[in-house]
Amino acid sequence: MSAPTVERAYSSADVDADYKYWSAANYLTVAQIYLQDNVLLTEPLEAQHIKPRLLGHWGTSPGLSLVYTLLNRHIRATDSDWLYVTGPGHGGPALVANTYLEGTYSEIYPNISLDRAGVLALCRQFSTPGGIPSHVSVQTPGSIHEGGELGYALTHAAGAAFDNPDLVVACVVGDGEAETGPLSGSWKIPAFLNPIRDGAVLPILHLNDAKISGPTVLGRSTDLSISDYLSGQGWAPIFVEGDDPRVVLVAFQYALTRAHDAITRIQHAARNGRPELGGEWPAIVLRTPKGWTGPHQVDGKLVEGTHWAHQVPLSGVRENPNHLAQLEQWLLSYDPRSLFDDAGAPVQSIRDLAPVGDKRLGATPHANGGKLLQPLVIRDLQNYSLDIESPGHTSHETTRVLGEMMRDIYLDNGAADGGGNFRLFCPDETASNRLQAVFEATDRCWQLPRTKFDDNLAPDGRVMEVLSEHLCEGWLEAYLLSGRHGLFASYEAFAMVSVSMLIQHTKWLQHAAALEMARTRRVPERAAHQHVLAQRPQRVQSSRPRSDRRGDSSGP
Repeated sequence: MSAPTVERAYSSADVDADYKYWSAANYLTVAQIYLQDNVLLTEPLEAQHIKPRLLGHWGTSPGLSLVYTLLNRHIRATDSDWLYVTGPGHGGPALVANTYLEGTYSEIYPNISLDRAGVLALCRQFSTPGGIPSHVSVQTPGSIHEGGELGYALTHAAGAAFDNPDLVVACVVGDGEAETGPLSGSWKIPAFLNPIRDGAVLPILHLNDAKISGPTVLGRSTDLSISDYLSGQGWAPIFVEGDDPRVVLVAFQYALTRAHDAITRIQHAARNGRPELGGEWPAIVLRTPKGWTGPHQVDGKLVEGTHWAHQVPLSGVRENPNHLAQLEQWLLSYDPRSLFDDAGAPVQSIRDLAPVGDKRLGATPHANGGKLLQPLVIRDLQNYSLDIESPGHTSHETTRVLGEMMRDIYLDNGAADGGGNFRLFCPDETASNRLQAVFEATDRCWQLPRTKFDDNLAPDGRVMEVLSEHLCEGWLEAYLLSGRHGLFASYEAFAMVSVSMLIQHTKWLQHAAALEMARTRRVPERAAHQHVLAQRPQRVQSSRPRSDRRGDSSGP
């Protein structure tokens, strides 16, 4: 555990460098959505250079790339470990662009090389049959969260942070996603996050005022109401707002530094015997225009900053010469000749801004749980067998035996020493499901005040009970994908609340298995993202808000 960090200078040269990196990410994002040829604009843009069908989401992407850019700088400055979870998952082209710039994408997919041919392949594969989806997916390096599966970003972030004491999970929450029930419930993370043994979650609530076809509740809410809401859930919000990119870069860099310093202080105090019971964890509230730096108006209609920027702001570029010209000017506004060298690779000054090795957000092993997985110690099943003297004369609750088995798993895998790599996730039903033997080895996890009437409640408990199937299932999914073991228990009727999550998680594992198989068979065009299955052995202000201000969202 490192000591609290000190404030770091952010020079004008640093701002210019990060602005250039951000411009490259934005350029590649737009190029993926629109271009099938002439991807670096080495000649005038023509209709035949445009994809026949335009699919993708631009609106949230600039904000996601800005966060990525400054996380890169912060990781390099602090040598800390971060995982990036993006709730607005339809910002898929932004995450692909950033992992390409940092070099991870080409390492995993050698046919997407760091040159003009690689940029062409990168663009042609996007949202194309046989290519990659328009959202963040298992194919996206550094990802454990499926784009478009709205509502589960924060619960996945928490699951990855549990038992990862040196990890910080930066989790962008779109203001459209924030309207879902699971996300609303997920703000309760501080009641379950132990600063001694767990990592941290840094929520970044991205407000750009709009989802796919209208405004968002939090996007139109005042800073005062948002601050009251978050502080009531255990968070201390830091507000960043603006539409001037360089001003926002400076403001967000300062907010990120402040937030990480606060996280470090909380953990440092707890790990030195001075825990702040019920203390507030930092969160960032980021307000930027939807579709930032894209077309401001199209056909006389305001687009930037509105829901019209959500997907494809210029939809008629193959048929409408004015739209084609506007797209060309949009792409040229990022000055691609300064971003890519003569071979078509990102210039070295941009590539040097990324962290190195496993510190890169796209290469972190915490998104690649198979690399971290330690075998779970399980006693021989004969220890849990029942003696049946004669048929029809023995009565026994089968789940009671499962509880005894999990009790021993806890005991044999470090729970007695306050650690471990196994957790039970159950929505307030551990005892009613007859699994209560686990309480002989551990308690329910609880970071808030306790009374003498509470049963089996402790800050270091390893049974995760919260009355939400969504949270329990989401915590488990991320706990597994980041390299640990666990079990989700519920009644058969209530389990249906989270069945869509289970189906999505199963699809994720299927794609992960296919990618791993492709990698081992050495098929270059499907080179694998090594998500090995976990199951296999301008304004920064303090929390004093402004009341006179009134989103990033993810559409379906």
